[in-house]
Amino acid sequence: MNTHADTRTHTIDTNTPVISADDYDTAAFYSDPGAIAVVTNTTPPNAVALPSPQASTAELLAAAQEAGRRAVPAPFAETALVARPLLRRAGLPVPEGPISYAIAPELTIRYTHPSDSAVGSAGSSGDDDSLLVTGTLRRVPWARTATTVVVLATAPFGPVLFTVTPDQAHLAPGANLAEEPRDDLHLAALEVPAAQVRRIPRELLEEAELRAALARAALIAGAAERCVELTTAHTGTRAQFGRPLSHFQAVKQEQARLIEETALVRAAVQAAATPLDTGGRPARFAVAAAKTQASASVAEIARIAHQLHGAIGITQLNPLHHATTRLWSWRDEDGDEATWAVRLARSVTADTLWPALTTAP
Repeated sequence: MNTHADTRTHTIDTNTPVISADDYDTAAFYSDPGAIAVVTNTTPPNAVALPSPQASTAELLAAAQEAGRRAVPAPFAETALVARPLLRRAGLPVPEGPISYAIAPELTIRYTHPSDSAVGSAGSSGDDDSLLVTGTLRRVPWARTATTVVVLATAPFGPVLFTVTPDQAHLAPGANLAEEPRDDLHLAALEVPAAQVRRIPRELLEEAELRAALARAALIAGAAERCVELTTAHTGTRAQFGRPLSHFQAVKQEQARLIEETALVRAAVQAAATPLDTGGRPARFAVAAAKTQASASVAEIARIAHQLHGAIGITQLNPLHHATTRLWSWRDEDGDEATWAVRLARSVTADTLWPALTTAP
């Protein structure tokens, strides 16, 4: 299995502007069996290498953090940490290229070929598992660039995972604060063949939510690292009253708090890697803790970074906004800190809280 020592990355100019929203559909993906981390400015140009299927969860999280740090304009974490593992778990083929996901319990799903059995209510069984799907997949990450969207929903027979392609739906473009695509896909009685449908246990639905939340937390950790890099560089070179800003005690204190908050997020994300593979209560606890901490830390990280940058930090010419607008967006996506704090509390009891806090993963 690949290790971090084997990770191959290519240095990029961190001041290079992020691809504009109009150019997202040109962001290329390609498979590189030897790559774990994000690869840019290589062949093809401005491409993103998907990690090996054999990469561990810890390696994927490290790569997702790097994607967040670089503000990579592509669904790297969504593909590597969420969609591809879910497809493999469900026994469906994994397509090439970027893949997105949607957890959509509100869809209306019926059998395409309902059976004439006298047992049960009308439409409660079908001749096969082909489905007729109506409804809207809301704010699907990077839907316009995805080759496939993995959908998790509830069918007449229970939890189900199926795949659709964006061209099968009416796509309503949308974006988050960072101008990353968050598109609505409207499905009007879309027929999904049985070959693209898999019945899944409820545990896989929960795993999908956990994977999505942890992927978002990893991206937050990376963007927070970028805030630290940019802020320490700025305070070390910007001079006031004859000395760099970093020489002032008040600035040092704020900078230390920024580094502390970033370290908290990074540690929480790293601690969730092994429990996610284990599943069950350890996974629920660790992922809830990671997303709660990551989302809660966003406000302080962005505040300090912008305060120490001053007015230049809010301009389009300064790269700080690539990190902070993503932080503000990712904070709420896949569940904000309030949502995951409730789930964190529900994942433990009086008897399990202390072991959960003191037992190494």
